[in-house]
Amino acid sequence: MERPCVRVPTSEGERTRRKLAESDLIAEDYEIVVEDGDLYIPVTDPDGVPDDLEVRTREVPERVTQTTPADLLGDDPAFERLGDIALLEEDDEDRARAVAEAIVESDLPLGTVLNKASKVKGETRVRDWEVLEGGGTETVHREYGCEFALDLAAVYFSPRLATERHRVTEQVREGETAFDMFAGVGPFVIPFAKRGAECVGVDVNESAVEYLRENAERNGVTERVTAITADVREVAPDYAGWADRVVMNLPHSADGFLESAVTIAGEDCLLHYYDIQHEDDPFGPGERAIRGAAEPAYDVTVENRRTVRSYAPHELNVCLDVRLERVEP
Repeated sequence: MERPCVRVPTSEGERTRRKLAESDLIAEDYEIVVEDGDLYIPVTDPDGVPDDLEVRTREVPERVTQTTPADLLGDDPAFERLGDIALLEEDDEDRARAVAEAIVESDLPLGTVLNKASKVKGETRVRDWEVLEGGGTETVHREYGCEFALDLAAVYFSPRLATERHRVTEQVREGETAFDMFAGVGPFVIPFAKRGAECVGVDVNESAVEYLRENAERNGVTERVTAITADVREVAPDYAGWADRVVMNLPHSADGFLESAVTIAGEDCLLHYYDIQHEDDPFGPGERAIRGAAEPAYDVTVENRRTVRSYAPHELNVCLDVRLERVEP
């Protein structure tokens, strides 16, 4: 089967394999191929491969030795992977337990299985989980070369947004100032800091901020990260005019914080505004809200309108990348 592969000399094979594994980019269902002194490593997301590595599409054999949950169940169960945890969303208890047992008995490196037991709730956006297999809700997740320690029972984290976070991170330049208004455990802040940005991350969830500090240390960026437990509306005046980049990843509620975002924005600031809206007009409400908060003090230019994913029937999770340029009095 044809797959995108990273091609490297065999002498660089192990170093490259480890680099790709740290970012969860290796397509584990396919074999690594050696040919004419080169190694071809199948990858899951060619867009996530670092620019210094070559990607080629070629035939690679499927891995036949690995027992999957589908092999044991007779069908392909739906689940997400977060570190060494599998995340289910099964309403049927018997089905959930059967899937959990199959995952643990398979060859996948997953020792814990959780089933969603509630919707995201409260100011801290956490949810309840039922532990079906394994020991708990804490794990270490690896994403595009960064490590994130977290406890799903105490913080919000979505592995589904990894590609979107990487898209934004790729825009960050060394020396810029970046402010994440709802930072969580640092999935934007940490990779921004690794690219050389000076970062501030704020969150009302004290546990999330503790993990943010731990993750800054894990990834060697402590000196470039300031982590604050607070309502960002209280912190914004302390950072008036400070940021080159502001992230607002709080869908459904971000519009209530736009006044603070405008306060934080510098002379020329790029705002990443996340929203959930009906498919008939997914971008309009956010754009109107941003213009209402920023004009006439700023010229407002929408540089990118992006659908991140489907959120619910007829509802889309979207992002507006908006340039704010201060108008001279």
